[in-house]
Amino acid sequence: MMTNKRITIVEKIFDANERLANENRRRFDENHVFAINLMASPGAGKTSLILATIKALLDQKVRIGVIEGDTAPVTIDADKISAAGIPVIQINTGGECHLDAVMVENALNQLPIEDLDLVIVENVGNLICPAAFKLGTHANVLIASVPEGDDKPYKYPNIYRGLEVLIINKTDLLPYLDFDMDYFRQGVEILNPGLETFALSCKTGAGLEDWLLWLKSKLPKK
Repeated sequence: MMTNKRITIVEKIFDANERLANENRRRFDENHVFAINLMASPGAGKTSLILATIKALLDQKVRIGVIEGDTAPVTIDADKISAAGIPVIQINTGGECHLDAVMVENALNQLPIEDLDLVIVENVGNLICPAAFKLGTHANVLIASVPEGDDKPYKYPNIYRGLEVLIINKTDLLPYLDFDMDYFRQGVEILNPGLETFALSCKTGAGLEDWLLWLKSKLPKK
């Protein structure tokens, strides 16, 4: 009986989150804003990709806002984004391993969403919890970095199944690490056939243009 009760509670939590995620999506759509949920393990390069994207797209007059999720009340990443002249809202999850639709709604209430073209939500660094909670964004984007190893699709299949885009970062380190790209891509293809994938290096800029072209192609016309 206790097990059934727990299952019911979990189902209610997910149902409530999905309803609010749908409302977040409505707000994005009404304001002609494209939104992405950027996920990765710690150190994979989420903030580096955000900063590289900001640098490139600001020159093209794309108006960007960022929602920054962290488990602790530190503002290191948010400060870097703010220094680039971008409106950013910091979310402290209080130790929770993921963002949810409620947290994103609260952040949207503080962003000038009507004046934006793109919202990037930087989720908490984790390959398990973020996969379970919808936020209302249009695309789930995962960064997998070369130093993490080529076995991640096999160890964390759920997060790969729900993706629209996969970014393989830190490709400049391929000559120095034992990373089998074919093995990695095979694992991804089993879970998410035909997944849009960009191999790049935020450090050198190699491959970044393909990611930017994809992103620009998704921006609504205002």
